[in-house]
Amino acid sequence: MERILVFKIFCSALLTVLPTTWAKDHLFSPSKLEKFVDELPDMPKIQSFEVVNGVYKSKPLKIGMYKKQWKFHRDLPPTPVYAYGASKRNATIPGPTIEAIHGIDAFVKWQNHLPSNHILPWDPTIPTAIPRTNKGIPTVVHLHGSIGEPESDGHAQSWFTRGFQEVGPTWTKKEYHYYNLQHPGNLWYHDHAMGLTRVNLLAGLTGAYIIRDREVEAPLRLPSGDEFDRTLMVFDRSFRTNGSIYMSFTGNNPSIHPQWQPEYFGDAIIVNGKAWPCLTVRRRKYRFRIINASNARFFKFFFSNGLKFIHVAADSAYLEKPVITDEILLAPSEIADVVVDFSNSKSDSAILGNQAAYPYPTGDPVNEANDKVMKFIIKKKPEHDTWRVPKTLVKYPHADLSCASKTRYIAMYEYTTSDDEPTHLYINGKSYDEPVTETPKVGTSEIWNVINLTDDNHPLHIHLGLFKVIDQTELVNEEEFTACMMKLNDAIKCKIDQYARGKKIEVPAHEKGWKNVYKMTPGSVTMILVRFAYIHSNESYPFDATAQPGFVYHCHILDHEDNVMMRPLKLIK
Repeated sequence: MERILVFKIFCSALLTVLPTTWAKDHLFSPSKLEKFVDELPDMPKIQSFEVVNGVYKSKPLKIGMYKKQWKFHRDLPPTPVYAYGASKRNATIPGPTIEAIHGIDAFVKWQNHLPSNHILPWDPTIPTAIPRTNKGIPTVVHLHGSIGEPESDGHAQSWFTRGFQEVGPTWTKKEYHYYNLQHPGNLWYHDHAMGLTRVNLLAGLTGAYIIRDREVEAPLRLPSGDEFDRTLMVFDRSFRTNGSIYMSFTGNNPSIHPQWQPEYFGDAIIVNGKAWPCLTVRRRKYRFRIINASNARFFKFFFSNGLKFIHVAADSAYLEKPVITDEILLAPSEIADVVVDFSNSKSDSAILGNQAAYPYPTGDPVNEANDKVMKFIIKKKPEHDTWRVPKTLVKYPHADLSCASKTRYIAMYEYTTSDDEPTHLYINGKSYDEPVTETPKVGTSEIWNVINLTDDNHPLHIHLGLFKVIDQTELVNEEEFTACMMKLNDAIKCKIDQYARGKKIEVPAHEKGWKNVYKMTPGSVTMILVRFAYIHSNESYPFDATAQPGFVYHCHILDHEDNVMMRPLKLIK
């Protein structure tokens, strides 16, 4: 009863304070910000290892979360943000890139130095981490793409406040252990606190993490080194005239959820912490590890001068062979690892553009602000280029459906008011708190048929597991099938085989490798083969994957995940 009373008082106070706190400021027009005037930053790098007598050894890290001021643009006032860094002075947006070595354990003490009150409005009427004292900002770090122990996965209920004064119900340890025994590739870390993921990421809590394996990667001779191998973390933000990040304090259904909105979209496009930056490049090959760290915005990248993308990896895994495309559709949390050969440019500059509607795929078309991402200024002088893109990259096992131990049906639902305003989203018609239903065995593979019964494209992310997309099939008589599912919530009883008979949706060649996120097309069934084991070896996990608090899977549109398109995932022996 005491907990309920505190919660009601807190909600009442929030409703009273928010309008007077947030309504005074005005939005900063993106048209007042000149594009391509700030240089693209290269985020600081922190190595989780050291070399002792020629041998790699683990080097424990301490990375804190700090409130500080950040300049997103030359002409924008400093912005209050939350930033990761080894110290407040060195904290950045995004945070430092952590470099790890395959087979060398990384140990990170994530430390919360944030103040008592949040810089952004948040909504306690959705399932949310709320400290007992209502003081402090809950945070917990998830290493996206990691194959690691549950205790270090950044479980949504394993949150902690400043100095660990309060902790969530599944919190267990101060120092996280990352084994780094998986294949080499791109990961990224971000906050994952229950009900606060969208606001904590908007505030700035993101950063890149790279696992390198010289034995595998050196023979490829892809562009390397700080100049030619760059991480691009892309996201969108809106700002007030005083420079602060804008997030609406009023929900689309304020009588139900005072603040929660179905999707956040910002006016300015940010790359490595700068709005519409520029980068001077030489006429040779560059490697770009592009991470979409937006809350809800999809990007469809293209070059204004016709340059092409040579895909060498997707998410955290290399492709078997490079794939050349004219454009890239990247959902929130997806990673495209590409090589761009600027020697092929017929012009001395190129704009990286965007043409993805928002929400994707049937929302508003791009406008003058969000149809541009950054500018590349290309030097005139030709150069001898020693980098290459080999015909064969890294070969991992193919998806063998005959090895699947179980077939599951995963349905995505959106619930609305009578006037069609979203109120919440569920997977399999269940809230996050209901008992776990997905219990795969360690070391096995499963077939998941993901049924999207909503109008949005939902990027599905599965913690621990990697998967290959087998196919996507449009539903026929979708309304009839949806009506049955809303009533029975059972794909077999609703005779899914009679409805999953529409047009096949092609899986792009550069997304046919192993993924940890994929775009679930509206009104379709997506078959994926999920593997709960390493993809590059037959070795067993060195950790207990069945331990508490387990894992989760969820939509990576953060506003959906928070309310609450997320379900527990529990591995068994």
